[in-house]
Amino acid sequence: MKAGQWAALIFALIYPTLLTLVYFVWLAGSSENAQQVAYLIGKAIQFAFPLVWAGLICREPLRWPRFNGRGVFAGIAFGLAIAGGICGMYFGWFRAAGTFAPAGRTMLEHLSGIGIASAPIYAGVALFYSLLHSLLEEYYWRWFGFGQMRQLIALWPSIIISSLCFMGHHVVVLGLYFGWTNPWTWLFSIATAIGGAFWAWLYHRSGSIYGPWFSHLLIDAAIFGVGYDLIRAATPLT
Repeated sequence: MKAGQWAALIFALIYPTLLTLVYFVWLAGSSENAQQVAYLIGKAIQFAFPLVWAGLICREPLRWPRFNGRGVFAGIAFGLAIAGGICGMYFGWFRAAGTFAPAGRTMLEHLSGIGIASAPIYAGVALFYSLLHSLLEEYYWRWFGFGQMRQLIALWPSIIISSLCFMGHHVVVLGLYFGWTNPWTWLFSIATAIGGAFWAWLYHRSGSIYGPWFSHLLIDAAIFGVGYDLIRAATPLT
């Protein structure tokens, strides 16, 4: 069974990066519909896989975890600190300096190519990612990825490896927006891995996905806020 568990875990750890390469890079010149279909099918496979493996293959009981407050304060405090740092540094310094203006133009071009060409659509995408997609990522990366690895190897190697793999698909996005040789791509990627490590540790310590989720959604909301300002500076969304 351990061989199968390792195979499932390796697939789960590398699949999101491969999927992001497909719909974010390799299909970038394709039609809007092709990119959207690839994204939807790919994400459906990604988030269904843990349920299929745990429920149908391993016959584990599946139930939605009841809310408890363990880890919630720490998660919110971490999320507010990072979100505040992101907004403070961007609006307090980087915005006026125009540091990320080239990335804003690249974002605008990419988002327009997949149909995100108005402020209401962008707001809807931001809301979806901040509230729902962050929860799905915590379920995928912390409950399944980190949780499965924790059954096979020690705690800290599980935290480090799962967090580096969590970083993988973010590297693809950042590389496209900022450039593969741009130091900001790798600095933000490392910051993502550190965030993933904290959420894995918090999940292990609290036994609850809610603290990591609340933390994750606050940071995602800040990132989408900065992203909107970058895009608006490039060409205002209608």
